[in-house]
Amino acid sequence: MDIKFKNLKFGINNSKIILEEFGNFRNISEKGFSEIHISGENKPTHEGIKLVNSSEGRKLSYVSHYIDGEKLCIIQESDLIRLTTFFSSYDDTKAIRAYSKVENISNDKITVEDVSSIVVGGLSSGGISNFNNMFFTKFIQSHHAECQPERHPFTDYGFVSDPDQRPSQKRIAFANIGSWSTKEELPQGIIEDAKSGSFLMFQIESSSSWYYEISDRGNDIYLYLGGANSTHGNWHKELLPGQSYCTHKVAITVGDSLNELLSDITKYRRHISGFSQADKNLPTIFNDYMHLSWDSPTEENTFLCAPFVAKTGIDYYVIDCGWHDEVPGNVIYRYVGKWKESKMRFPKGIRYTSDYIHSLGMKVGLWIEPEVVGIDCKEMLEYYGDDCFYQRYGKKVAVHDRYFLDYRHPKVISYMTETIRRMVEDYGADYIKFDYNQDCGIGTDYKCSSPGEGLEECTKAFFDWVEKMKTCFPNVIFEGCASGGMRMDYNALSNYSLMSTSDQTNYLKYPCIVANILSAVIPEQAAVWSYPVAWLKKENISTNCTAMNMINSFLGRLHLASHIDWLDADNFNLVCEGVGYFNKLSLIKTKAVPYLPMGFAKFGQQFVSAGLKYNSKIYLAVWNLSDKTIEEINIKENIVQANIVYPKNCGSNLIVNKNSLLVNFQSGKSAVFIEIEIDE
Repeated sequence: MDIKFKNLKFGINNSKIILEEFGNFRNISEKGFSEIHISGENKPTHEGIKLVNSSEGRKLSYVSHYIDGEKLCIIQESDLIRLTTFFSSYDDTKAIRAYSKVENISNDKITVEDVSSIVVGGLSSGGISNFNNMFFTKFIQSHHAECQPERHPFTDYGFVSDPDQRPSQKRIAFANIGSWSTKEELPQGIIEDAKSGSFLMFQIESSSSWYYEISDRGNDIYLYLGGANSTHGNWHKELLPGQSYCTHKVAITVGDSLNELLSDITKYRRHISGFSQADKNLPTIFNDYMHLSWDSPTEENTFLCAPFVAKTGIDYYVIDCGWHDEVPGNVIYRYVGKWKESKMRFPKGIRYTSDYIHSLGMKVGLWIEPEVVGIDCKEMLEYYGDDCFYQRYGKKVAVHDRYFLDYRHPKVISYMTETIRRMVEDYGADYIKFDYNQDCGIGTDYKCSSPGEGLEECTKAFFDWVEKMKTCFPNVIFEGCASGGMRMDYNALSNYSLMSTSDQTNYLKYPCIVANILSAVIPEQAAVWSYPVAWLKKENISTNCTAMNMINSFLGRLHLASHIDWLDADNFNLVCEGVGYFNKLSLIKTKAVPYLPMGFAKFGQQFVSAGLKYNSKIYLAVWNLSDKTIEEINIKENIVQANIVYPKNCGSNLIVNKNSLLVNFQSGKSAVFIEIEIDE
């Protein structure tokens, strides 16, 4: 019997169900699509610490399935567990979302050491003999250097196309451990079979620990996706008879090119994004942190800068860290947790300042770090008590002057709900930036089986509360941030309306992030800093700097910053022109898909280009980070016409050919934004 669902095909043979097809990929093994290992049970393998060939994976038998519209459910059982795997699809994308639910059907307690969300085999058209033609792109992350894809052949990871080397011990694998879900890598990747021309992209939707594994089993190459496990993340889950556990959700899509993959995953992400009605028109944002207030905004400076910001046409003015607590900015994080206004910085109160901002025609935003309490915030430490915090081995977890709140505790929910109410109703906030500036490590072992389980439970409890706040305050936009993009995953992005993508402070380095970021975040959620006054020095202001900063933000969400009150008329007009053009792009941004004519960018690259495609038009940012003045961009589609639309009258020009653009820059270290009409 075959089961067909979207571009999936399953086959059943001798009570074993296998995934036989996914788009152009064909499963050439007799292995299943689920793995789960139970403590005390035999793991029949000679393949190191791979998570395949688990105790229950080999014993699972098909029980039943059903299809309900865009959902498929498959049930399997062993003598100890029932495993239900759920698949979801959407009309406009080939992407499949999947997760699994494991239930203890035995008469005794069991301990789950690892369980997959899904396992996909058949990723090589020639099995292990095709290793030379297999490539993997991982998405490296770092503070100030987010989303840096690296493409390598499987052979670079130690795989060899030699059947005599079986069984292999090698893995292409990564385990994020901790509450910064994207501090080292994004939970996504691209597998490419150059022989068949097939691509597969995956993402793991987890804001805590997660794990992927790519390797061989027999003659098959497989992909394992899941959350933390006993080996990676100090996770295990005890289940009493009748109890169950659900894995993280994951998504997989397939295609024939990089642009096709990114287009498809973008369409899928729009279905699960945390977009809100308050954010539907993609309003523009000014944030006073970067190259301006840093940790010390004041009433005086806000009254000075806000009129200039209003004149640019910006919609929201966000007061970032430092509107709270009566301490200097350089030690402020040690004292956070009360979330009461600072009379030292805002002597007439935050409401007085927010009313002034409202009078200028802008809405108001405030920053908060809702998951922590500073180690010197004695009032809140006494109020909460130790059982309101992450703990390990009976002690509160402290990192960089902060303790971590446990949102499983009703006292935390109560105080923080009142905090958000106060920020919105008493202080006048229309926008709240939720920041998260430290990683807690493996988690908390308080009231759970393992630290990894505790981290999962606390993370879920926090985001459940975020959803409650969105429901309570539907007219408020909630932004997610974690020291830039350190929690830039699609569990977090399914809760927040938009997400900070980086805290990069050098605008000349930002293009190599911006050019890749739409592979990780849809354009309407990807917040990008724009700081025309980049170094707190008036003498460094130039029209090239201003234009490049504005263009940096055009493909995502504009977060204008810095001392724009210092700008001369020419530069100020460039900012106003940029805000106006950003608003024009907003009309198409919620439907456009990424377009990368040069592929992914690398740090240090001197010429960078990336854009958006919508119907028969390409909106292309082009950055020249060198001292050269001419570069060529190849366009796959036939070009009808192309024009530089920002900055106007910049002195740069184009030579348009059928499938290429020659950009003549007026000078080096500059950028232009181009609209291209194409005939496909």
